[in-house]
Amino acid sequence: MDAIVIAGGIPNPDQPLYEYTQGQAKAMLDMAGKPMVQWVLDALGDAKSVENVIIIGLDDADSVSCSKPTYHIANQGRMLANIQAGIDKMREVNPASEYVISASADIPAVTGEMIDWLVDTALETKHDIYYGVVKKDVMEARYPDSKRTFTKLKDMELCGADIHIAHHSMTTDPEHLSKWEVLIGQRKNPLKQAATVGIWTLILLLLGCLSLEDAVKRATKKLNFTGRAIIWKYAEVAMDVDKPHQLELLRSDLEK
Repeated sequence: MDAIVIAGGIPNPDQPLYEYTQGQAKAMLDMAGKPMVQWVLDALGDAKSVENVIIIGLDDADSVSCSKPTYHIANQGRMLANIQAGIDKMREVNPASEYVISASADIPAVTGEMIDWLVDTALETKHDIYYGVVKKDVMEARYPDSKRTFTKLKDMELCGADIHIAHHSMTTDPEHLSKWEVLIGQRKNPLKQAATVGIWTLILLLLGCLSLEDAVKRATKKLNFTGRAIIWKYAEVAMDVDKPHQLELLRSDLEK
């Protein structure tokens, strides 16, 4: 399948990484000798399951590369609009392709082996969305100082991965798009996401009575699509760079 890399984020002066980026794209931060996004592109290049790569929002197109056929799209301004534009480009480049990988540019520890694992695991079933999560014990065993925020469910504590798979039809239905706009905008706030799905979902989450399976059922019913949670065995896909200590942690890790 093809892959979209979301690389257009530029931290604002009031955000933690601004002192490092100074108005430049976060994706281009130096990470052990090369731009952060280059690590992700190298992983996609190594993955046997990836055919084409679409990079969204990166002005410095000539300063990064991928061994797979690569296409560039301007930043559309919003996360969902970027994903939508990427899938539209995928249809143009590869009309036969059904599914697309969506990866953030700020998970530099990801590898080709991990991406192939995701594809093999996801395509054991046929769903519209495959959403990745990482359990707290897996995350803290690999990155004990990550200081990630975890959501406590009935059956586990977890955080979201930054690489997922979606069927191309997920960006063609206006009803889907309006709901996705809200959920993606609140992706950093599980309580607000739960409230969007429904008040009872929020109450169950607050009471610690919401399981992962129930959360998936409630979200997919609300948004009218089929979905599956992928429980990753690799913490690297959830080790994104949002704060200075995460940047320094991954720089040190990758230099090793």
